[in-house]
Amino acid sequence: MTEIRNNWTREEITEIYNSPVLDLMYKAATVHREYHNSSEVQVCTLLSVKTGGCPEDCSYCPQAARYHTDVKAHKLLPTEEVLAKAKEAKDSGSTRFCMGAAWREVRDNRDFDRVLDMVKGVNSMGLEVCCTLGMLTEEQAQKLKDAGLYAYNHNLDTSEEHYDEIISTRTYDDRLDTLKNVRNAKISVCSGGIIGMGERDEDRVGMLHTLATLPEHPESVPVNALVPVEGTPLAEQPRVSVWEMVRMIATARIIMPKAMVRLSAGRVRMNMEEQALCFMAGANSIFAGDKLLTTPNPDVVQDEEMFQVLNLKARKAFKGEASVKLEQIPL
Repeated sequence: MTEIRNNWTREEITEIYNSPVLDLMYKAATVHREYHNSSEVQVCTLLSVKTGGCPEDCSYCPQAARYHTDVKAHKLLPTEEVLAKAKEAKDSGSTRFCMGAAWREVRDNRDFDRVLDMVKGVNSMGLEVCCTLGMLTEEQAQKLKDAGLYAYNHNLDTSEEHYDEIISTRTYDDRLDTLKNVRNAKISVCSGGIIGMGERDEDRVGMLHTLATLPEHPESVPVNALVPVEGTPLAEQPRVSVWEMVRMIATARIIMPKAMVRLSAGRVRMNMEEQALCFMAGANSIFAGDKLLTTPNPDVVQDEEMFQVLNLKARKAFKGEASVKLEQIPL
């Protein structure tokens, strides 16, 4: 069994990342099979419960209030509407439901109380419930945990060295502090990043190195390819190639063997063959539905066809948790 390590060096990760791509995929596929069922892919749904109007300046994000994009801001959705969307997602095969709000940080107010109610409702459906709400204190993380939150997403986005080129309204340490607060509340950590933002290979390695040397690896590592949006500073960035995605996914799989590696944003620009290469390289999760917060995503029918052609099956919720938990939750 491949050893789980938290003491990777940048040099080791660089060597893995730069190895011949077919060798890299073979090694990643081998590690993947040690820890996961290679024919299973988790299907997740991501819903924007509060869109736009964000005060931050993340260069890639159409929801930043300072950029002129086509995103129309809306307040927090009604709880009933969110729960109806969660049921729809479950009925179409999703086992994880993630709710995103375009906030800089969570504030202790009525909106947060409503999000806690949403978490309780989605949790009661037997779905893994995830939130991405910006920065979070340990007390707020504990409230989410008590409401039934399963996972919290807070991406590092890029390496610490490249970070200031992308965002100036919060620091890298702010992001790491949020991950620590989530971990201390015993919530599953979901953290990855975006490639194609003008970073170098060293930055990609740097971000993976930060994740792989945390005291515990994130249970979930999303790998996003930038979807350039008109009106944002990164609107003219060239498309990320599938081989760049494969290198990121395979390296993440080798250095964080137990993590769910999520083939996230950018999938809409990939054909089935390119996505198959990513699964071969160790990705075992996708987001379903025609939108990822505000950017386009393949529709459910296309994904169903891909699962059929590639003989993939949807991974059940809470897999790997204590069996008593599985018995309590209808699957």
